[in-house]
Amino acid sequence: MIPLKDDIPRVHTPYAVILVILANVVMHVLVSRLHPVGQEHAYYLFGVVPARYLFPDWAAFVGFPALGVLPFFTYMFLHGGWWHLAMNMWMLWIFADNIEDVMGPGRFLAFYLLCGLAALALHMFFNMDATTPIIGASGAVAGVMGAYVLLYPRGKVLTFIPIIIIPYIVRLPAWLFLGFWFISQVFSGLFEQMGAPVRGIAWWAHVGGFLAGMVLVRLFMTPERCYYCEYKGTRTDFRFE
Repeated sequence: MIPLKDDIPRVHTPYAVILVILANVVMHVLVSRLHPVGQEHAYYLFGVVPARYLFPDWAAFVGFPALGVLPFFTYMFLHGGWWHLAMNMWMLWIFADNIEDVMGPGRFLAFYLLCGLAALALHMFFNMDATTPIIGASGAVAGVMGAYVLLYPRGKVLTFIPIIIIPYIVRLPAWLFLGFWFISQVFSGLFEQMGAPVRGIAWWAHVGGFLAGMVLVRLFMTPERCYYCEYKGTRTDFRFE
């Protein structure tokens, strides 16, 4: 399923969202201009290889330089190809403007980065001995999606669903679209743990980011900016129409 648009009005210009998208695009352009060997080195250096941090003796043996926690942040701005980048940035553009609306640009950037860190933490927990890098914004974007489903569960998402060769477009409630997406990530992660081949995607990063977004949005949102929210901070603040 691919979201095409949502129906929650944007109140403020999403400057932080635009900045994040531009940073991702610029980073990808720079990396894609490298020789394939240089690209691979960039992914290993500035992506996060779990074993690099959990098995430091191995990391020293294979020659990883000491970059500290820098890759914990740079991994969110690296992508494996234009399609990978485009899908992440499109999902961000669809859902993040309304989240920045309720936070403001500065709070949104902090929220986004923390969701990316939470996504990474859960990925590393399930992949402690992984020697391949995790890259991509999808964990942080999943945090935005988790925040969205809490604030706008009955917002409508115009959704493209390819059925064999027939394009099917339907409006789905946000809770259904995002709930289905989240459950699919959980089950894919479980199947991967059981040894099923599931395309090497960082499923648990998506799960961790989504859950972090649902929790952190309560801390970063400003209720007076929550113009169209169904949730404004406490259980008694749900608005029913």
